[in-house]
Amino acid sequence: MSYSVNELNQAKVTVIHAAQQEAFVEELRCIKDGKNISKDSPLFTLNPIIDKDGLMRVGGRLSQANIDYDESNPIIIPKRHHIATLIMRFYHEQSQHQGRHITEGAIRMAGFWILGAKRSISSLIFGCVVCRRLRGKSEVQKMSDLPVDRVSTEPPFTYVGTDVFGPWTISARRTRGGHVNSKRWAVLFTCLTIRAVHIEVVESMDTSCFINAMRRFIAIRGPIKQMRSDRGTNFVGACRELGIPSNLDEAKVSRFLAEQGCSWIFNPPHASHMGGAWERMIGITRKILDSMMLQLGPSKITHEVLTTFLAEVTAIINSRPLIPVSVDPEDPLILTPATLLTQKYGSCPPVELDHTDLYRRQWKRVQNLASTFWDRWRKQYLSTLQPRKKWQFKNQDITTGSVVLMKDSQSKRNQWPLGRITKVLPSGDGRVRKVEIKIVNKGEPKVFVRPITEVVMLIPFN
Repeated sequence: MSYSVNELNQAKVTVIHAAQQEAFVEELRCIKDGKNISKDSPLFTLNPIIDKDGLMRVGGRLSQANIDYDESNPIIIPKRHHIATLIMRFYHEQSQHQGRHITEGAIRMAGFWILGAKRSISSLIFGCVVCRRLRGKSEVQKMSDLPVDRVSTEPPFTYVGTDVFGPWTISARRTRGGHVNSKRWAVLFTCLTIRAVHIEVVESMDTSCFINAMRRFIAIRGPIKQMRSDRGTNFVGACRELGIPSNLDEAKVSRFLAEQGCSWIFNPPHASHMGGAWERMIGITRKILDSMMLQLGPSKITHEVLTTFLAEVTAIINSRPLIPVSVDPEDPLILTPATLLTQKYGSCPPVELDHTDLYRRQWKRVQNLASTFWDRWRKQYLSTLQPRKKWQFKNQDITTGSVVLMKDSQSKRNQWPLGRITKVLPSGDGRVRKVEIKIVNKGEPKVFVRPITEVVMLIPFN
């Protein structure tokens, strides 16, 4: 059914007139009686007038301006009225979901003066699903407390974080026609307590190479209680991106760790910030290795050269200070991971020692070094982990049933899949930082586990 212009204008006049009669009873009575409007009225500064259709408009001082009547004397729309919401929503959609400034300009040019428009438009845009889909920020939650494996005084490499990085192209062997190239990766193990690292070179991204690297690590550094890493599928995904076949079997690796008395804890996929302890070490490793490669020049590196470089990188990283270097000449000791690495079996809890007896027995000198390290570790290093550098405030938790947008770094934002929260996974403090998302891809439902930093809230379920 179509309507004429006159019918639409008459409908607009009728609807706005009813809204003004409902919201501005006292103001309309004062204008009709020729009295001044109260100073407490929101219309006091607008000098309102009544037009020929009985609508209240802004009087103002632009009656002599060479502009349209609707622009010089816009219709006053009451604040927080349903009519105001409909007008704001209409012109927000007409402006293709742009910001408050453009939306407010479109409303004003259309001849409407909405009281409190700035705040009302901002509130409308905040709740707009399309705007959230286009520009909404990821969810965040207050930074959690550190786990026990970051703050315990266990021997080095008792609690470990690990990841695989690379590859590097090496010269496997010389031939009459030149060189046969191959690829190598590195497995980085970092102690979550004293932040020391251990790097092993692997020839391929399969289960046997990874387990062999862990066997070498355990043989050198001793048994471990707990290992953290990204999802095992990350190893497979890295190979897929490089076009390299991989058959890393999580079950076999987990079985091997269980035989060693070690548990394996996985972070959610796409949650690199939850593995910052080893991601940071990988970044430092790459920087040092790049410097070494630059000094080496364009010559082909071999497996032996790469292994030597990574051993030197390990020594450099383990010699870094854990706390700011003191300028006090009476405090020459620098707290580094290397201070304790060679004393693993002597790093039991500190004991009181008679300093006159330090040089009588070798084990007491070793014990004193370990005691000094752990004493400074508790007093100086541990306190640096106390503050939250970001995510200081508690936010409302995501609830089951909420509609969200799941990030996908492989596609554009307007192609990110829509999903529904099917399950929330609270942390130890009760705050939700991981969720299960159900999406439909090509007609098939799939469930993903993601950190909340990888989702954008569209419609919360209350």
